[in-house]
Amino acid sequence: MMPAAESIIELARWFKAARNVVVLTGAGMSAQSGIPTFRDAHNGLWSRFDPEDLATERAYRQDKALVWGWYVWRMAMVRAAQPHAGHVALAELAAAKPGLLIVTQNVDDLHERAGAKDVVHLHGSLFASRCFACGRLHGDVYLPPEAAQKPLLRLMPPRCVHCGGHVRPGVVWFGETMPQLAWRKAERCAGECDLLIAVGTSALVHPAASLPDVARRRGAKVVEINPFRTPLSDQADLSLRVTAGEALCGLRAAMEA
Repeated sequence: MMPAAESIIELARWFKAARNVVVLTGAGMSAQSGIPTFRDAHNGLWSRFDPEDLATERAYRQDKALVWGWYVWRMAMVRAAQPHAGHVALAELAAAKPGLLIVTQNVDDLHERAGAKDVVHLHGSLFASRCFACGRLHGDVYLPPEAAQKPLLRLMPPRCVHCGGHVRPGVVWFGETMPQLAWRKAERCAGECDLLIAVGTSALVHPAASLPDVARRRGAKVVEINPFRTPLSDQADLSLRVTAGEALCGLRAAMEA
């Protein structure tokens, strides 16, 4: 494996030569902003909470107050977080390269707050709550002052102004399909790109984890940015064992040199 500095220089060469670039981001991208990942063995969300109790339609039907309260906690936590330097660097790289598309598995809004445009959200958004009954968007959600400190806050969801049904989070739960427009755009762009950069993704969640393979089969270079090894590591053309912020800030600096 190349030293990080050499790897970033190599990545910059590929980035400059590429006409179309897809950057796929996962939970590790937001971890530097203080947002817990899902699968970390020590402090990941699923090491502390059972997804079957919080992230399924069945769980919501059984205990709306528990599920809604947990998602309100996550909304409050994200609202309190700030985009890190890597988010800003990626937004600036995207603005400078019209053929770059950011595809994210994250449900936060940190890419957008860093200035990125046209971000494809494969797993929905915490801040796009909708009615469980009629599916219409709900709008802003009230976040109690204590929400960020109480992960198991019990709070009944608001009612839909259109049909009176209860509101649910705008995320993709286990057992649900991804938004098809978002997935089709991501899959098409992965198949057309010259370079795919996977940042902070575990490479375990499908079908999003298949996008690097889609790009590779069409002849694109695949680069992984992750401090930890993943199933993608041995398949990538280049694997950088550094944080998202270090790699993306380094890439921006190399592009400006």
